[in-house]
Amino acid sequence: MKIIAFNGSPRKNGNTSILIDTVLNELQQQGITTEHINVGSKQLQGCIGCMKCFENQNNKCILANDEVNNYLEKMIAADGIIIGSPVYCADLSAQTKAFIDRVSMVACANNILQRKVAAAVVAVRRAGSVHTFHSINNFFTITQMVVVGSSYWNNGFGMNPGEVLQDAEGLQTMHNLGKNMAWLIKCIDAAKNSIPAPVNNREILTNMIR
Repeated sequence: MKIIAFNGSPRKNGNTSILIDTVLNELQQQGITTEHINVGSKQLQGCIGCMKCFENQNNKCILANDEVNNYLEKMIAADGIIIGSPVYCADLSAQTKAFIDRVSMVACANNILQRKVAAAVVAVRRAGSVHTFHSINNFFTITQMVVVGSSYWNNGFGMNPGEVLQDAEGLQTMHNLGKNMAWLIKCIDAAKNSIPAPVNNREILTNMIR
């Protein structure tokens, strides 16, 4: 069993990374393999809405000039996904937004992330964390992933790198999140051979303008 975390902060070792690693450390103690990837330091192009992922049905984005297709392969192989972002102007970082837009389109076109365990992690100076948290969760729900909660919304407070370590409740939330993710992944794994997964259809699309 494996959880892969994507860090959308340009600060590779900043507060978002610290929060993610806190969750991953708890998962490791629960016997889960983890991987932490920084997408915030990458140049990721946004989705261009070409719909080729729906046409080609090959689990890939037609844009091949960055790492998104490699990330998609890793997500398909994983049992769970964590996406972390700092708060910029009360929302996601641009890198996180580009990442989830590209991945969500391919995932919806190919049904490749459904029923994987998912959690958002947010680092914030003061305000905007809940909106950022919701934005990431919107990605999880549209791709039919199973969202894990914790003892509070999954955010931690701090501005300068390392300040989030002073947020005792934020760190507690991350530890509890790791425990909950490990438990749910193990439950899903234990049920695979006894409870058949539902078959979901995506053939019907109702456009508002015809």
